[in-house]
Amino acid sequence: MRAPIFSLLIASLTLAGCATKRYVSKEVGEIGGKVDGLATSIETTQDRVRANETRIDQVSKQSQAGIRDAHGTAQQAMSKASDAERASKGKLVYSVTLSDDKVTFPLNKAELGDDARKIIDDTVAPLVAENRGVYLEIEGHTDSTGTREFNKALGEQRAMAVRNYLHDQEGVALNRMQVISYGAAEPVLDNETPEHRAQNRRVIIKVLE
Repeated sequence: MRAPIFSLLIASLTLAGCATKRYVSKEVGEIGGKVDGLATSIETTQDRVRANETRIDQVSKQSQAGIRDAHGTAQQAMSKASDAERASKGKLVYSVTLSDDKVTFPLNKAELGDDARKIIDDTVAPLVAENRGVYLEIEGHTDSTGTREFNKALGEQRAMAVRNYLHDQEGVALNRMQVISYGAAEPVLDNETPEHRAQNRRVIIKVLE
């Protein structure tokens, strides 16, 4: 009777050992899979970190470039503001008005005609040449036809045409001239008639010291 019981006990222990091995093998396999998955996850995370570091470096370089550009723009703005301040505080010595009742500005154009050039040559250029300390404020004005934005741009173009002529033909330094566009904001007359509109289309050259 003891022999069968002993044999059964051995068989049970053998089966239990096999089950334990299978269980351990299964657990090890699952742990190995988790480890492999974790390693893959770590690699993915490392790739993302490297990619983020690259993006951060690019953003940093772009930010530095933007700061340099902003600094340059700020310096230009300060220079223009300084010039405008000097013009606003200057003492008016002489003023010349180039308007359509005296000279011809083609409709919606900024080119200077021969009559406008002659007035500049005869009046403004000699005064500037003889007085090295003077400063020019060149104002562009238009009539009320057209949009506000168009008139603002056209006034500036006409004032710039005068400035460029003084620089290119008369040798006046650019840092001695300041251009301002008023568009249609400061008419000398109402804009009800062609004659009045002609006088509102003008460039005023102010000589300041």
